[in-house]
Amino acid sequence: MHRLILAAGCLLATVLAPLDICFAAAFELKSVTVDLPAGDRMFPDGPGSDAANNNCLACHSAGMVLNQPALSKTAWSAEVNKMIEAYKAPVDPGDVSAIVDYLSHIRGTN
Repeated sequence: MHRLILAAGCLLATVLAPLDICFAAAFELKSVTVDLPAGDRMFPDGPGSDAANNNCLACHSAGMVLNQPALSKTAWSAEVNKMIEAYKAPVDPGDVSAIVDYLSHIRGTN
C-alpha cells in the first residue's frame, strides 16, 4: 500500500512539475510602494473630542466621519455600537457615551 501511495505521489509530481513552470511564467509578484495621503487631521475640539480621537481614528479618518450625513443621537449610538459589535472596533466602553454625545453635537440632527 505504501508503495502505491509513493508511486502515485511521484506520478503526480511528474505531471504537475511542468505546470509550476507555466504558473511561474504567468504570475510574477512584485513589491510596490504606495504613498497614501496624510491623515493627521483630528476631530475638532469639544467635549468628547478626545474620546473620538482616541478610539475612532484607529480605523477612520476624521474627515470620513465628518463627511457623514447628520444623524440623530439614536442613529449615532447605533453606528458606534455597530462598529464595536459587528466590526470589533477596540473602543473603550467608558468612552462610548462621550463619542455618541460628541458625534451628535457636531454631526447631529436638530
